[in-house]
Amino acid sequence: MSDNERFAAAQARAAAAVSCEKVVLPSGLTVLCRTMPGYSSVHAIYATAFGSIHRQFTLDGKPVTLPAGTAHFLEHKMCETPQGDSFTFYAKTGASANAFTSYDRTCYIFSATQKIDENLDILLGLVGKPWFTKATIAKEQGIIGQEIKMYDDSPDWRLLNALFRCLYTDHPLRDDIAGTVDSIATLTPQLLYSCTRAFYAPSNMVLSVAGKITLEQAVEACKRNGLYRARPAHEVVWDVPAEAGPIARKEARFTMPVNKPCFGVAYREPPLAQGDLKRELLLDMLGDLVVGGLTKLYRKLYDEALVNPEFSGDFIAVRGACAVAFTGESEAPQRVTEMLQGEIERMRTEGVDPELFLLVKNQMYGELLGDVETVDDAAEEAAAACLKGRTLADEIAALAELTVEDANALMKTALREENRAYVQIDPQ
Repeated sequence: MSDNERFAAAQARAAAAVSCEKVVLPSGLTVLCRTMPGYSSVHAIYATAFGSIHRQFTLDGKPVTLPAGTAHFLEHKMCETPQGDSFTFYAKTGASANAFTSYDRTCYIFSATQKIDENLDILLGLVGKPWFTKATIAKEQGIIGQEIKMYDDSPDWRLLNALFRCLYTDHPLRDDIAGTVDSIATLTPQLLYSCTRAFYAPSNMVLSVAGKITLEQAVEACKRNGLYRARPAHEVVWDVPAEAGPIARKEARFTMPVNKPCFGVAYREPPLAQGDLKRELLLDMLGDLVVGGLTKLYRKLYDEALVNPEFSGDFIAVRGACAVAFTGESEAPQRVTEMLQGEIERMRTEGVDPELFLLVKNQMYGELLGDVETVDDAAEEAAAACLKGRTLADEIAALAELTVEDANALMKTALREENRAYVQIDPQ
């Protein structure tokens, strides 16, 4: 049996292991449940496909334009009710709760070992009943303004944001998820209510639960909170056109209170086609194939003390944008960049090492399986896949089919120097 045949056989068993029950309610809400015998806790995530890149849309034929930071601001406001902050409700039940906003989704979360039904009611109730006033918005603008200033003190965040601003001229990926003090100052109750009608509709959301819980229990919670019955649909149209032509800027440098220079090298790639899971996985592999801990380049950089262990490659893809970035710290960042580009050109000519490809593929496979071994990861990864229109089993199946020839074909066009941006943060 070949390596690929053995991998495919293991993949079939793994796909069954990560499967979860699914039902789409008459309201359009997708409910996922992975009952995990032997676990005493429950993790629930209520997520919507609405993030920082959703800046322009039409709702029932009316155009709506949002300032940067709207999705993140709305996340904060959803946790506030006329009776008080939702986190105080969770504290009374003993649950641990959180929420976060990314470029393309917003998620509300809790973990608990008791009073599961009560916690589900808190989760579904707070997101399903938005409450905005001019006074509460003004108060939140001040709070988030302080949060934005905290992000400004993070070298990693500043570096990533600067790379996106170099790669893109107009795409909202270049704007901070939290926006700016000036951008969120323009928010109104009317804008926030438009967002909730458009993107917090059940048909745009997923409830994913895992642990000591059943699908029936989750569905009953939806019924109690008015999320079961059918409701009139809003017509929402949105898109983010891909940018053509050269990148916005080739290089940027600034200073911050850091111990040594921080730098990033990013490559703008063509946006992913809808459902192109194969190319998505291959692009995700590039960081490990070029400079991962198993590569000769990483060993050389590390042995010569040119980088620290945190130097790595990463990948992001959202509607209309796709990029691969390499970031880290170095006393000689320009030299590291030259060595990085040299290795990319060598791989483009000579091809990817087949043994390295198999090791990286197996590593990704292990990471996918590891994501469902804990209650919280099982729920969150299932929700993330659902919002992308697929399942974890689909991801494992697509990974099993990848070959080194696929990676070599990608290397012919990816990571081109003309699409490269460089950012460096020097110590003040």
